[in-house]
Amino acid sequence: MFTRAIVRPPGPHFQDGLTTVNLGIPDVALALKQHEQYCQTLLQCGLNLIRLPANDGFPDSTFVEDVAVITPRGCILTLPGAASRAGEVATIKETLTDYFPDLFQIEAPGTLDGGDICDADGHYFIGISKRTNEAGAQQLADILLGMGYSTSMIDVRDIPTILHLKTGMTWLGDGRLAVNEVLAGHPALQGYELIHTAVGEEYAANCIRVNDDLIIAAGFPVFEKAVLALGYRVILVGMSEFSKQDGGLSCLSLRF
Repeated sequence: MFTRAIVRPPGPHFQDGLTTVNLGIPDVALALKQHEQYCQTLLQCGLNLIRLPANDGFPDSTFVEDVAVITPRGCILTLPGAASRAGEVATIKETLTDYFPDLFQIEAPGTLDGGDICDADGHYFIGISKRTNEAGAQQLADILLGMGYSTSMIDVRDIPTILHLKTGMTWLGDGRLAVNEVLAGHPALQGYELIHTAVGEEYAANCIRVNDDLIIAAGFPVFEKAVLALGYRVILVGMSEFSKQDGGLSCLSLRF
């Protein structure tokens, strides 16, 4: 059960952040409204929010997931693979130290983004991507092994539609993963029930299970119908402005 989440709103120059997609320039005012809806949804799910101030020195810093990996047994500070984001770690370290006095740290030459890490009930899928390299992935695997967790590596570097592993898959609980077709055949996913996203609804794969609720991005009716049929209690959140900057639901909070 999650009880807390760290969040940070987008700053006034959010539109200057990194993006690999061509969906237009984000409307910062609308992004702020969507972020607040997201925060209210987490509150509705029973979480207490730790609200960090906007940090306009780092236009991507609203995507707090990428700077840390939080497990029930400890917290690992990452080393983001994009040079413009590396300084974000220092801006959140003090807050994390309040809850995790003994922080682990990914060290160079390793790089690692939290968006490449998918926790499936204590088994951690680690994506090797354009942001997370093999050295960073192995450092994390070693740290997690020391905590008593198992890991699997999934290389997504050759999949142009996948920036981070969780762009294309998410743990739903109950032995299920939401996945895009491009990942569905990976041997590491054998033994799980896979809920496939429909063509044109690939973005919906990045959803978040928060205690008894499943939060999904609004605008993907086929995926919504599929998870409702499985008995999930679904909450929809608008994510149009964050999708323009490669961001998804999991990116906007660190839940623990």
